Amino acid sequence: MTPKIIVLDDDPTGSQTVHSCLLLLKWDVETLVLGLQDNSPIVFILTNTRALSPAQAKAITTEVCHNLKTAILQAGIEEFLVVSRSDSTLRGHYPIETDAIAAELGPFDAHFMVPAFFEGGRITRNSVHYVVQDETPIPAHETEFAKDSVFGYSTSYLPDYVAEKTGDRISAEQVKRFTLERIRQGCLDELLALENNVCVAVDGESQLDLNQFAQDVLTGAAQGKRFLFRSAASLLTALAALPPQPIAAEDMAQYVKDHHPGAVLVGSHVKKTTQQLAALLKAPDVVGVEVDVTQMVDNLDEGKSRLLEGTLTQVRQIHEQGKTPAIYTSREELTFPDVQTRLAFGEHVSALLMDIVRGLPNDLGYLISKGGITSNDTLSKGLALRTTRLLGQILPGCSVVRTAANHPQFSAMPVVLFPGNVGDENALALAYQRLSR
Repeated sequence: MTPKIIVLDDDPTGSQTVHSCLLLLKWDVETLVLGLQDNSPIVFILTNTRALSPAQAKAITTEVCHNLKTAILQAGIEEFLVVSRSDSTLRGHYPIETDAIAAELGPFDAHFMVPAFFEGGRITRNSVHYVVQDETPIPAHETEFAKDSVFGYSTSYLPDYVAEKTGDRISAEQVKRFTLERIRQGCLDELLALENNVCVAVDGESQLDLNQFAQDVLTGAAQGKRFLFRSAASLLTALAALPPQPIAAEDMAQYVKDHHPGAVLVGSHVKKTTQQLAALLKAPDVVGVEVDVTQMVDNLDEGKSRLLEGTLTQVRQIHEQGKTPAIYTSREELTFPDVQTRLAFGEHVSALLMDIVRGLPNDLGYLISKGGITSNDTLSKGLALRTTRLLGQILPGCSVVRTAANHPQFSAMPVVLFPGNVGDENALALAYQRLSR
């Protein structure tokens, strides 16, 4: 029997390499059973914990897994693998989330660090994780991602990264290394020998590497081994082993409602997003609408109200002209006295963006949501979805879901979940072009 692959996704972009499965925005037992009984071999639970504090991340992960214990029994699931899907540039609440999963759903024989994400140019070689930039592999700790004010780190050698993040509770010497050579030769014997939730760093330079690893993992799981994964998206491709998606990426315009113009919502602030936004604003029939969030710094309520009214007025005018509004938060990097204040302001900005989503024209043809946190909030709050089905990818790493036909405001509308750090400079413009044909 093939084990059910249960993915706790810390933002909504981890499904970026698979298709035809359910994404769950709620995690009550009834919703979890619905996902577990779905025909797809894989189900995603969108926890959005990367946007939350460490304490909130632990609490939500614990709650999800507590409910999963009941749901797994009710759904009659006998074998399962658990994946804590997180960022391919090593940002996220590790080991908080894997510890919480192990406490509720364990014991596990091992937890694997598998951050490779090939569509996004992330590879792991000799236990060092790289981000490919301009065709050159750069150690992840030398990139902007390692300087993240919440999730920063000083090393991309995974055993040292684990030691750093666990405060040496797991020392670098305790981390087992599955190098490319070992994976390509087959590692089943080593997998069967693992026990006591040992941490294992896994290499990967191509999808073939993780396909080989996944086959050994599935064989080991069938023999009773219990495994937990902290991974990016490419491992999920290997574990799920799905056929090609039903409709090709370049043909996804056929999902657009009545060929109406759509809208683009940009919340992410990473450098790549800003470059992609600049290219999008040069595209025909795209009109930029800047949301100057600095107006909320001194007077939160008044600034938010003024921004909401002004933005929606512009959006309606652009839509009535048959053009596409590209709504984006101001690019200026704001500074805050501490992380908590920064996160709180980010929540206020996100709340404003979701008010904007709820105010979009009902006959919108599609929506492109740029940024992981923005996309999660768009699905769970702006569109108030309980579940949604993944159609596939419009670009490598960029998923498309669709609202239900009976959605009270946006029926059967495709929504693109576009991570902040994926694609080249023209990727956002290309996604727009593919949907606006």
